[in-house]
Amino acid sequence: MEQFVNTINSLIWSQPLIWLCLGAGLYFSLRTRFMQVRHVREMFRLLFSGTQSEAGVSSFQALAMSLSGRVGIGNIAGVATAIAFGGPGAVFWMWVMAFLGASTSYIESTLAQIYKEKDGEGRYRGGPAYYIEKGMGQRWYAWMFALVTVIATGMLLPGVQANGIALAANTAWGVVPSATAVVLVIGLGFIIFGGIKRIARFAELVVPFMALAYILVALVLLLLNLEKVPEMLALVLRSAFGLEAGFGAVMGLAIEWGVKRGIYSNEAGQGTGPHAAAAAEVSHPAKQGLVQAFSIYVDTLLVCSATAFMILSTGMFNVHAPDGGMLVEALPGVTAGPGFAQAAVESVMPGWGASFVALALFFFAFTTIVAYYYMAETNIAYINRKVHRPWMVFVLRVGILATVTFGCVRTADMAWTLGDIGVGLMAWLNIVAILILQKPALACLRDFEAQKKAGKDPTFDPDALGIRNAGFWRKS
Repeated sequence: MEQFVNTINSLIWSQPLIWLCLGAGLYFSLRTRFMQVRHVREMFRLLFSGTQSEAGVSSFQALAMSLSGRVGIGNIAGVATAIAFGGPGAVFWMWVMAFLGASTSYIESTLAQIYKEKDGEGRYRGGPAYYIEKGMGQRWYAWMFALVTVIATGMLLPGVQANGIALAANTAWGVVPSATAVVLVIGLGFIIFGGIKRIARFAELVVPFMALAYILVALVLLLLNLEKVPEMLALVLRSAFGLEAGFGAVMGLAIEWGVKRGIYSNEAGQGTGPHAAAAAEVSHPAKQGLVQAFSIYVDTLLVCSATAFMILSTGMFNVHAPDGGMLVEALPGVTAGPGFAQAAVESVMPGWGASFVALALFFFAFTTIVAYYYMAETNIAYINRKVHRPWMVFVLRVGILATVTFGCVRTADMAWTLGDIGVGLMAWLNIVAILILQKPALACLRDFEAQKKAGKDPTFDPDALGIRNAGFWRKS
């Protein structure tokens, strides 16, 4: 069974997907004239300008919801795995993926806003399934994405997050995985049975606090190892391009693992971020597109970099050779995962470092599981638009609780492989779709910029831009 799953994963995460992700990011960067650089100030301003309503959440809440999905185990264990199999240079390619991915995130999130709609309970719903059907007119493709997303975010990806929590808790405090599973199921059940408003409030309170605390600890470690920072940065750059003799053999793997773990962490192009983006109450789709582009920076350039700098500045990492041997083995017996970060913090702050990382990982991963539930629920809402099937939401809730329980006790390798399959399938379907559907999102950006230049607070009129099937936005 494990060999079969690994074979499927290798087919999905083949070189074409790696280059598709990088190529799409570069293409959208050029088409938007590098909006991720030009509009950084506007991104930050928009974070706090929106308001929530009965139907939608504020821009900041939507950002927090999407960050709760982006900032998870990938920011700790994922970074460690990229370093373990791609060397320090993998960190550079994660940065590249984040920079280019910000433009991809703008496109998919703006499309989600353009084609969003209200569900039967008056709440905003949207995402790839919605814009594929309305923008492309391909309902079968939209259904395929919806079904893949329900399986990925409802069954495959939550297990990775739960497994990371259980592993870190066991390392730090000796907690058995079954006890961790009980705590997770109780907490998760309370939130997901409370609906989107409770999810938004939870994300708004927890995500900024946990990310800031983690980054501050990383800064402390860097200050304590300040003399090693220049060499650490030089090592990352040399390794990224095969100029470091010790890591020349893994240059190709540095790109592969950097892109793979970069996408897993920041989710640009994966199709997860648009679900939260569609829930925001804004006057123009481009506003939320810019906010979601900013979230890529927060996830990778801040939180992922914090993990990478802690691990690399302390030297607490292993690097596997392509032939199965070891290029670097600073931590004998420690597998790639939370253990790298825990060892890094412990080396500088003995006695509480492992506990801090375990606690950070708990909040990171737990909020991600909550976000995954919301994404799966949104795609079930899409499937149920024509025929009401309330039992599907109940089955999803029970299923994700079971998946979390199973994820706590199964092996980490299998959990990551299944998670990679889920991410890869969604990325294939979504990136192809947004490459086809890019024109409305690009037209929105031009319209937004023109209205800002004229001194207006941009509002959206799809008819004026020739955008069809954007029924929510049409003036009655």
